[in-house]
Amino acid sequence: MINIEKNKVHLGDCIKLMKTFPQGSVDLIFADPPFNIGLKYDNYHDNKSYDEYYNWSKDWITQCHRLLKETGSIYIAIGDEFAAEINIILKKLGFNFRNWIIWYYTFGQSQRKKFNRAHTHILYYTKEKDFYFSDESIRIPSARQLIYNDKRAHPDGKIPDDVWEFSRVCGTFHERLGDHPCQMPESLLERIIRASSKEGDLVLDPFGGTGTTVAVASKLKRDFITIDISSKYYDVIIKRLQGKIHEIKRESYNGVNKKDELTLFDKSKDGYNSKKRKLKRVSKKL
Repeated sequence: MINIEKNKVHLGDCIKLMKTFPQGSVDLIFADPPFNIGLKYDNYHDNKSYDEYYNWSKDWITQCHRLLKETGSIYIAIGDEFAAEINIILKKLGFNFRNWIIWYYTFGQSQRKKFNRAHTHILYYTKEKDFYFSDESIRIPSARQLIYNDKRAHPDGKIPDDVWEFSRVCGTFHERLGDHPCQMPESLLERIIRASSKEGDLVLDPFGGTGTTVAVASKLKRDFITIDISSKYYDVIIKRLQGKIHEIKRESYNGVNKKDELTLFDKSKDGYNSKKRKLKRVSKKL
């Protein structure tokens, strides 16, 4: 067991590394694990058997439970295919259910034989029933204020509902960094971090990806730890924290394989063509 080093990006397997961190040392965990739907990551196989994925999920969530402080919270983003299983694992490990949040990302993946998918599940649990939650830091204007001019409305607005509307970060967006298939929007992470942590608290993201969680945590004056198994994504996170955004985008353009590196949201023909147009625009700027 080692003392936990704050504001650190780790390269390696998240389960192995989390086992070395001290118990009860983390205030907030946000996790956006691979969904096990066959996406192409740098060096992770996203097509495990059902039992293998379930057991792997149980192992990393068990470590999250061990690391959380008694007043801590965990948010897990997950797709339709395994949302129910992750929910069961959280309950069996003794977490306390707070919300099943739906992130509605305004326009979904084009489908041919089923309804278009335009959401991701975010499961919000706490370690115990006594936990930190800052409602005043996330309130938004209410209909009572904006439409009805109701004097009974809370002057600071209302706590957001459990359906969150944030635009996704697809391949054509300015916020897009690198060629990781699943980049989260900063605005979504800001709501979570503001709600469930204070300045100086420690935020952990076991699946670093493009570093959105730690970038937002740093901006909000929280300490952070993140992990990624890919040296490629590890480098993206380091450069993002150093403010080298232009360098990340340039390297992404130079090394992208247009067919293999589509994002979770770019799998349709329209998404792919849109990404090609974006790449052409980026090349002209560089």
